Parts: sequence; C-alpha cells; structure tokens
Amino acid sequence: MGYVSNTDIDRKEMLAAIGTGSFSELLPIPEDVRLHELLDVPKSLDENSLYRYLSKLSARNISMDDYPCFLGAGIYDHFRPAVIGALASRGEFCTAYTPYQPEMSQGMLQAIYEFQTFVCALTGMDLSNASMYDAATGLAEAALMSVSITGRSTVVVLKNVHPHYRQVNQTYLNTTEDNYIEIDAENLNDVDSSTVACVICQNPDFFGRVEDLAAISEYTHRIGAMLVVSVDPVSLALLKPPSDYDADIVVGEGQSLGNAPAFGGPLLGFFACKKKYVRSFPGRIVGATQDLQGRRGYTMTLRTREQDIRREKATSNICTNQSLLALCTTIHLSALGKHGLRQVAAASLLNAHNTADALCKIPGVSMKFPDQRYFKEFVLKLPISPEKTSKLLVELGVIGGLPLGKYYTDMSDCMLFCVTETRSEEDIQLLVDSMRTIVDKEARI
Repeated sequence: MGYVSNTDIDRKEMLAAIGTGSFSELLPIPEDVRLHELLDVPKSLDENSLYRYLSKLSARNISMDDYPCFLGAGIYDHFRPAVIGALASRGEFCTAYTPYQPEMSQGMLQAIYEFQTFVCALTGMDLSNASMYDAATGLAEAALMSVSITGRSTVVVLKNVHPHYRQVNQTYLNTTEDNYIEIDAENLNDVDSSTVACVICQNPDFFGRVEDLAAISEYTHRIGAMLVVSVDPVSLALLKPPSDYDADIVVGEGQSLGNAPAFGGPLLGFFACKKKYVRSFPGRIVGATQDLQGRRGYTMTLRTREQDIRREKATSNICTNQSLLALCTTIHLSALGKHGLRQVAAASLLNAHNTADALCKIPGVSMKFPDQRYFKEFVLKLPISPEKTSKLLVELGVIGGLPLGKYYTDMSDCMLFCVTETRSEEDIQLLVDSMRTIVDKEARI
C-alpha cells in the first residue's frame, strides 16, 4: 500500500465537504461484521529483526524440494534452468512498463517478438499477441472475440474444460447479453446451431485426456461457428498442433514454460489465431522492421490503444501483457530448443503412465477413464475419500493430486494426479508406498 499524505485535518475537511461524519460511514460494511477492536499487531521491527522473523515464518512453508508434488490441474512443476533467472534479471530488460518508445525498449521488444514466434511455432497458428494475463482470461477474450466476429450470441463450452476457466468465461459473459452454455461433446447437436458463435474445448482436457478434435472441428465450422482450443504447450511437443484440426483461436497457460508454480500465480496466458482475425484479437503485437540505416529493429506493429478510451465499445478489456513472464518463457524455450522440449514432454508422458500403472496395483484403486489416452495427468478412483487421502499424503511427505468432487458431483471418489519430468523414481515410489499405506490402514479400520 502506498503512502497517503492526507493529514487528520485534511480528512476532516473532506468528510465535512461531502457531509459525512466519519470515514467508517463511507464503507458499506454491516455493523455486525465490522472489526471494532484493533488487531494485535506487534510493534515495528528494524530491518535485521524483521528479516530474521520473516525467515522463521517462511521456514514453515512446505517446499516442493522437500515434498514431491503430484498436483497439476493447470499449474505445473516443470524444471526451470538457471539460465532463466540469470538472463531475465539483466538490465537490458529493465525497460518501461509498456514499451511504447522503441528507441528505449529494444531488449524487451525483441523478447516479446521471439515469444510470439515461439507461440506460433508451437500452435501452428498464423500470429500471436504479446501474451495475456493467464489462460482463463485468454479463453474468455476468445469467446468475446468470436461473438464479435460472427455476430452470434451463444458461447458453447465443453464440460471437460478446466472448471476455473469456465467460471471466468461465465463471469465475462454475465456482463453481456450473450448466452453461455456448458455441455458434453456428445450433446452438441442439441444446441441451436444458428446462434452459436464458438465452441470452446481443451486438449488435453482437464482430466489429462488427449482428444481427437477433428469431429468437433468439422461440426463447429459446418454450423458457421469458430473453434477455440485451450492447450498445454508442453504437450504440443508430441501432439498435433491445433492448426492441423483447423482451430480458429488457440489459448493456453504458459506458466509451465520457465515460470514457477509459486502459490498459484502470477500466470501467463498466450493467445494465437488465424491471420484474418488480426484486427479483432486482444492485446498487442510486436513486429520486426528496419531503421533508416537498414538495421533490424522491433516496434509495436499493432496495439489497440483505443481500448483505453472506447470503454464499452472496445473489443477487449486487455490492455497489457505479462512481459516478465513472457521473457522467462522465451528464455526457457530458447534454452531447451524443440528437441529439449520434446524430451520434457516424453519424460512427463512416461512418468505419468508408469505412476498410474503402479498406483492401479493397489487394491481398490483404478483408472476413471481406462480406455482413453492421456498425457501427464490422469484420474484415479480411490477406495477412500480423496480429501482425506490428500491430508494423509501430506503427513507422509507427499503433495497428492486434486480431489475432483468439488468440481464434478459424479467424481466424489476421484483424484486428478499429475506427473512431470521432474518427478524421480524415488518420488514416484514414495507416492505409491504412501498410497498403499493409507489404503491398507483404512481397510483395517
């Protein structure tokens, strides 16, 4: 919180000017939930004492270095080479918040340009913008963009799309007159196709399953709608790019490419589409050009600055990008190269399948979707409560998967596990042994 220079006298004069007796009267907080006594906050500390106090607090946190993590669901623990921090902290990238002046911001502009190039290479799409806040808002922006382009009013989202992404979409569309429909893929024909602006799907989906989207793509374009796909960028090192099944807009979460899971953020969304939609998509594009001496340079090729002043007429509410995280992603992909990224994806795939096979040998544990292909995440049916399992795993030194009952009522006995290339054989064995211990103990109770 910044320093506020208003004195007590200033505040009294302002309150008197608006006819209010006290600042608390301005706050629409019911009396019965207000805090009337001051919090028991300790006195201020000098820098050395504060550092020691905060160090003790931070030591109480559970670290992924100490507890192997099998939690994914949109945020992933992939390895981050040391070169990322070494390069991202260089002075060349410490430029303005928004690099409008190319003569002052060549370092960041080039990094954004390379980021866009990487996104296009991964997705197979024609162009990418300079990043979004996260995948969830990117997907919502794709929905609004589809409505604007098609002139239609219905956004169809498949139920196997990440629950948080669907919630953000619904929040966005609650502010418009557009219709929002969540549906299973097999029920698409039940929707009035004449009003559908887009069909939003995810591959791999929220459950980690690899989908063949050719049929959904054919249906979507046959009814005159747009296909919007959310992807895991690491999976694209092994899977067909969305351009191969004629996706119109591709979004995804870039956190797994060079950025730490942290405590669930900050995140990094990427957004790509076909070239013909360049005037409709959100954010900004950095392009390459030449100066008067013929030297290569970078500048803002397209930025919808009118978004800041057009208010409700703007095509998007996004007017900035995650520059620092996009920089880390660019360095990460540059360091790995296409062969390195493929090795990461292949190792994650192998680890996930080996882990699933080992866990399913425990009595009562089985695959929820035994006949479907999956990448690095999978859903298991457990013989005991997933919520209880998660707590018991932590007690045994393992961060388990995500209990799914909160999001899908028919999956109250299911847990979503994720296994990346960072999980060693010892980590996987610890998970399997811990799960077996928990199941055996519960069976004896």
